Amino acid sequence: MSTKRDYYEVLGVNKNATDEELKKAYRKLAKKYHPDSNPDNKKEAEAKFKEVNEAYENLSDPQKRKMYDQFGHDGPQGFGGAGGQNGYYSYTSSGFDGFGDFGDLGDIFSSIFGGGFGGRNSAKQRGPRKGADLNVRIDISFEQAFSGVEKEIVITRDEECIHCHGTGAKPGTSPIKCPTCHGTGKITGVQNTILGQMQTTRTCIECHGSGEIINEPCENCKGKGKVRKQPKIKIKIPAGIDDNQTVVLRGEGETGEKGGPKGDLYITVKIKRHSIYTRKGNNVLCEVPITITQATLGAELEIPMVDGTKEQYKIPEGTQTGSKFTIRNKGFKSINSNNSGDFVFTVTVQTPKRLSKEQRELLVQLAKTMNEQPPIKKRGLFG
Repeated sequence: MSTKRDYYEVLGVNKNATDEELKKAYRKLAKKYHPDSNPDNKKEAEAKFKEVNEAYENLSDPQKRKMYDQFGHDGPQGFGGAGGQNGYYSYTSSGFDGFGDFGDLGDIFSSIFGGGFGGRNSAKQRGPRKGADLNVRIDISFEQAFSGVEKEIVITRDEECIHCHGTGAKPGTSPIKCPTCHGTGKITGVQNTILGQMQTTRTCIECHGSGEIINEPCENCKGKGKVRKQPKIKIKIPAGIDDNQTVVLRGEGETGEKGGPKGDLYITVKIKRHSIYTRKGNNVLCEVPITITQATLGAELEIPMVDGTKEQYKIPEGTQTGSKFTIRNKGFKSINSNNSGDFVFTVTVQTPKRLSKEQRELLVQLAKTMNEQPPIKKRGLFG
């Protein structure tokens, strides 16, 4: 179990906080705990700063926030292992190493510290970058959600060109440093204004910010370093998954830039409606029809379970329509523990629409013995 503090607690906001409220809280705390603002207590401030950054990085991303709200720091268990090329992972929070990698938070830091992080962000843009995440939706049956299933889907994504190995240059050649920006990807100049001279920075128009020029592009990828492909991906859906929950496959998203890691693949699961069963939490609910004689005399019923098995259940005599009965631990498994929900069925007494002459006579005789009145156990409308 993770010992990390709750991300919402770290930022001092509630779980319904808007994006603007998250950003406002983050700006305040990032400025408060930045090591440069705490020269006398730099080590503690650095730890706090990392914690605040990690919390905002996860809560500001809609997919990561959704996964965190569902599963917390530790993520759902039983997703099929913790490593390997085709490992199936749940969401885990991602921190950062040192103070050079702030993801998409550069605009916030620029507004807080007056652009003091611009050089580092520019270096990051030219260096390795993680690929974009992909989002897909798959439909599964009620039974598949109950027992778990492995699916194979086809996705469309960019993959590294096997001819140039992602450089974009013709095999046997290499990109060269841009002579215009000297590999920085930026052109710095000085502009005269009414306030005096001001330094300006713009993207290099020769290399488009990459810092490199490709004189002989790869013919296979046309200099992009990537090609569009449609690979088949196997997805292991865990038993007990609920509607609209998400499974994450690490490293199955878009390929990274400049040797950066691949993005992730988020699979949102939609569960088809069942004609018999419904779900409430981890409990399975259904209605079971019974006859008048079964309700009156009691009976041993054969109840069909979601997994195809059958359970014997004895209902008592005098069972009324709408009565509920529970078969323990026959519901959905919990993703986060070894517990299971229950199977709850409601009996519905069916009234026969057609009777034979003999059946009708028997019911008439029964009605006479009961004075043609049902037994009354509660006070009536008029006391």
